[in-house]
Amino acid sequence: MKKLLLAASLACLFAAATAAELPRLATQDGRHALLVDGRPFLILGAQAHNSSNYPAALGAVWAAANDLQANTVLMPVAWEQVEPQEGRFDFSFVDTLVGQARQRNKRLVLLWFATWKNTSAQYAPEWVKLDTRRFPAMLDADGKPSYCLTPFGEQTLQADKRAFVALMGHLKKIDAGERTVLMVQVENEVGTYGLARDHGPAAQAAFEQPVPAAVLARQPPKAAASGPWRAVYGDYADQYFHAWAIARYIGEIAAAGRAVYDLPMFVNNALRNPLEQPPGPWKQDFASGGPTHDVIGIYKAAAPAIDIVGPDLYNAESAQVEANLGLFQRADNALWVPEIGSKPAYARHLYAMLGRGAIGVSPFGMDYFDYSNHPLGAAATDKTIVQPFERIYRMFAPIQRLWAQWAFEGRTRGAAEGDDRQPQQLAFPGWTARLAYRLGRFGEPGWGGEFAKPAPGTEEPGGGAAMAQIGPDEFLLIGHRVRVRMAPAEGTQGMMLRAEEGRFDAQGRWVMARVWNGDQVDWGLNLPAEPVMLKIRMGRPR
Repeated sequence: MKKLLLAASLACLFAAATAAELPRLATQDGRHALLVDGRPFLILGAQAHNSSNYPAALGAVWAAANDLQANTVLMPVAWEQVEPQEGRFDFSFVDTLVGQARQRNKRLVLLWFATWKNTSAQYAPEWVKLDTRRFPAMLDADGKPSYCLTPFGEQTLQADKRAFVALMGHLKKIDAGERTVLMVQVENEVGTYGLARDHGPAAQAAFEQPVPAAVLARQPPKAAASGPWRAVYGDYADQYFHAWAIARYIGEIAAAGRAVYDLPMFVNNALRNPLEQPPGPWKQDFASGGPTHDVIGIYKAAAPAIDIVGPDLYNAESAQVEANLGLFQRADNALWVPEIGSKPAYARHLYAMLGRGAIGVSPFGMDYFDYSNHPLGAAATDKTIVQPFERIYRMFAPIQRLWAQWAFEGRTRGAAEGDDRQPQQLAFPGWTARLAYRLGRFGEPGWGGEFAKPAPGTEEPGGGAAMAQIGPDEFLLIGHRVRVRMAPAEGTQGMMLRAEEGRFDAQGRWVMARVWNGDQVDWGLNLPAEPVMLKIRMGRPR
């Protein structure tokens, strides 16, 4: 009896310790998970509009997040909002936001808009914007000020850091026990348009110094093995130097915040063209100094307190999306997509992101504020904006913990229908899933006539599938508008034994609705226009 009581006590202590654990990132075998209350958690996010960070605006945000079936809301917190007068902090919006999120069983990711938001200082307080001597701008080679605050502004850094530390201290005070806030983004889409780097006195002096060893270890030289930036990186020197300067600035702010309250932190990125390989020097075609895929190593070196560099995806072309996912998913960088466009064309890419093992995704502008960033995003501002994403979220929402665990174990794969509409494959140990698009749900196109015509409703690419191998010969399939055929690995034999349509209940138990057979499997597993979930069991002849 004493042994049983001791075991029960230890179990209770372990459960309590796990429940009290702060969110953190975990890594194994080059894969990553966001641990929340000690277990992998999949962020099904909804990012609000930039100007929805006020109490009166939150109703429209929660309504959209609920309709989307999002479990997490990404919300800006602006420096001008929390420190309108220097040294006097007001966190009343943060209190309201956290309280309302708890009432609605939502988690939060906070976005710190401060020195830079989309490269500019528009969210800095007025007392920063107007005092250009204390808080200087970057200078071009002729000494002309840029619109962008310099990362060499020491007083700017100290003021931003002080406000951020105050925010993190307040979060610890109000949220350490419940852990509603999962992560924090530090600044937003940093870098500079139209100017490769700062040419001010402090910046120029730093540019002429040797490249730090930590950077050399992460970002291979292009010319000399060591020395000043130009000697080491040649035509890339200006961009790389600016990336280091901004990353160092952000890293200092993040480290100070984490010293107070140690939540995972990340930066997001307005992307450069991922199809330009190898990437060329900066030619005014993206924000120089931002955490583009080619300088992730510099950010890792200069800002070790930043866990993740995340891509903001605003080009729905399949080649662009796939290239970016591949470039940002690294052994040293978890795949986390904090922004994707809100047009329906983006929704299918959720299958690829979640199948790849992303720790989360978040469409942008998911609130019912009467504003649209069309043509970048959808023109709609009502419920129709969430519907293309909701139909996929609703499949993953009940199993987000299971899916996050499977992804962390390397069991998941996914694909979105390509713009070329060509077949795809998802390779698993022992089996391959073959995906085809634009096919009807019965028969083969080789039969000619009506069978050869593309299925109605497939005029634009919109299908996709995500799969998890939950046993050696067992799979979970989620998708729509795709034909899936399972095949044994080359040189082996195998067949499908059973395909069940169903769902998982709140306890993680499978609940079958029906068995697919006959017409429903003779021509592969033909998933309809609305997403479905199938549990597939394969077998091998003895």
